[in-house]
Amino acid sequence: MDSTVHEDDCYRLWLDYRPVQECGSGAAVRSPEAAVRIPETVALLGESSILLSAAEELELALPLLCPERERDSYRFRLLRTAGGSTPDSEPPHAELLLCPCTLLPESIRSSMDEQALPQGDGYSISSWDGTTVITSCTDRGVLYGTFAYLRMLQTGASMQNPAVQSSPRCAWRMLDHWDNLDSSIERGYAGASLWKWAELPQKVDGRYRDYARLCASVGLNASVLNNVNTQIEFLTAEYLQKSAALAQVFRNYGIRVFLSVNFAAPMLLGGLTTADPEDPQVCSWWKEKVDEIYSYIPDFGGFLVKADSEGQHGPYAYGRSHAQGANMLARALAPHGGIVVWRAFVYGQGESDRAKKAYADFKPLDGSFLKNAAVQVKNGPIDFQPREPPHPLFGAMESTSLFMEFQITQEYLGQGNHLVYLAPMWKEVLEFDVNGGDGNRLTIGQILSGEGRRKAAAALTGIAGVANTGDRGDWCGSPFHSANWYAFGRLAWDWTLNAHDIALEWTRCVWGRDPAVEAAVMYILEHSWQACLDYMVPLGLHHIMKFSHHYGPDPGCTEGEREDWKPPYYHRADSKGLGFDRTRQGSGAVDQYRKAVADCFDSLDSCPEKYLLWFHHVPWNYRLHSGKTLREELAATYGRGVQEARRLREAWLAVQPCVGNALSAGRYRRVLDKLDIQLRDAQEWHDVCLAYFLSFAGKG
Repeated sequence: MDSTVHEDDCYRLWLDYRPVQECGSGAAVRSPEAAVRIPETVALLGESSILLSAAEELELALPLLCPERERDSYRFRLLRTAGGSTPDSEPPHAELLLCPCTLLPESIRSSMDEQALPQGDGYSISSWDGTTVITSCTDRGVLYGTFAYLRMLQTGASMQNPAVQSSPRCAWRMLDHWDNLDSSIERGYAGASLWKWAELPQKVDGRYRDYARLCASVGLNASVLNNVNTQIEFLTAEYLQKSAALAQVFRNYGIRVFLSVNFAAPMLLGGLTTADPEDPQVCSWWKEKVDEIYSYIPDFGGFLVKADSEGQHGPYAYGRSHAQGANMLARALAPHGGIVVWRAFVYGQGESDRAKKAYADFKPLDGSFLKNAAVQVKNGPIDFQPREPPHPLFGAMESTSLFMEFQITQEYLGQGNHLVYLAPMWKEVLEFDVNGGDGNRLTIGQILSGEGRRKAAAALTGIAGVANTGDRGDWCGSPFHSANWYAFGRLAWDWTLNAHDIALEWTRCVWGRDPAVEAAVMYILEHSWQACLDYMVPLGLHHIMKFSHHYGPDPGCTEGEREDWKPPYYHRADSKGLGFDRTRQGSGAVDQYRKAVADCFDSLDSCPEKYLLWFHHVPWNYRLHSGKTLREELAATYGRGVQEARRLREAWLAVQPCVGNALSAGRYRRVLDKLDIQLRDAQEWHDVCLAYFLSFAGKG
């Protein structure tokens, strides 16, 4: 990773390999004699480009991880045994061995538990006769295992006789880039697009390789290059060649390229008079276009589609369903092994409660989608709010493959200015029991990974995240915002991982092992989401941001056009109380959940207070579990949010003595600047929202 091109002390992110005395085990820090040994001799069995990427990563990382006292004497050596190796061959004499399972020497294989060998892209890291062995059934798995091995070195995990096994719980782990042809990014807060379309395919920026390395290092294997509000040019031969140039770089790291497509492409690009998915000419046009795409990109992943939403053309124009639209594209992709991911984000067609729309449109289609088509559902039923109850479709579509759609870029959470670690939010959704604790626990994470699902519904498994990358030197807009890219990848690989553990990994890889810096970074990560909820949207309030850019409070709606975008539509403040009544006496949205969950949400007494104002219009004098009335609790929570925003800043001020030693002045200042903005914004949210809402409470 060439930081001479990108002169930013955050450019390397979590691949900033530091000497082990900075980031090794506690023993290594205390005692040079106990330091982890960095292997000098690495053997590689196999010759694919992905395996070579793994070896190249070790060649880059290991000398940097080597303790400084050993740096002058360290000599990295790579032993390559390519096509001629067989399982009967003697294992090479090396400290570290990278090897697909099919090429494992019998002497090593016989010492391993066959049942313990990883499946699919999973990997195993184990010890054999003084050699650390990284193996997998696939070359991609060996690459993932290599990055995991390096992460262990970076974070101080024990390297004595390692016995690590890990497999991805979801087959597709995708970054969705909302990038446009003009290099702008919809909901982007870190500069312009990474993709330099004007230069491609002739000039291929070295940063594309670093992007692929960062993605692969956390287990991501798919990248959607363009905005779901797409432009037709992406399907032209000119831009397919440009996308192919990116795909060429990405495939060396096991990443497959996807494109967002416009459903009206047969008319806009093909000159047809219709885009009806049941029209033979339309089907033929898409088949030919797909064949063309695969001629440029043989391992093309497939399509992401936004249709019949926010003005995007779709099958409704022809009296067809979402399933008919998705299946038409799925048929075109199937011969090539491609998939279609069809977004369920739809609204604006006369619904009485926008939160109910996706369920109403998609639940009747359960079981109608082909096996290479998945429905991509946002984590909540509105739109990437700071907190939402999980989307009811996850418990409703039992015979359909479902992908999760998270948003890594913080559209509604202070965007590029507020430091908010999102892993706890995502964990809250992934661990939600759609059966409501009726004794048959089924979490959304299990649904996404196909566990306990019907065969048809488990055909495709995946998690997607709307990316927060841009062309700034630090990739994501601040030294902190890459934590969410990292956490998303780790949870997409294994949703059961702990948010705290992920935060600690990222902290040690990015910030090193200075105790004061680590403590401050971890405090900010672990308290930031709750602080944001408290100063923005306490007790289940939602969508009270300004209309045009979703930044800053606007509960009274000083701007906006659509009724279902105006904050009063969502908070329903009046002299009687506050909140949207979605109970059985209100919009009835609770009954889109399974019965035990619906019963819980429907009752004012049993509804979790974190969702209270989402599901109930609560009287101002209603007493919460704290003993405070709603008006008192609202004031206390907004105040607590401001106080916590202040504590985040104070935690960072405490590390100022580390500047110049464990912390660069530039990195320190950039974080402090963000925390200054966050505190000012928190105070604004407190002042604007509290005054507005309590003006209604005073009328009761």
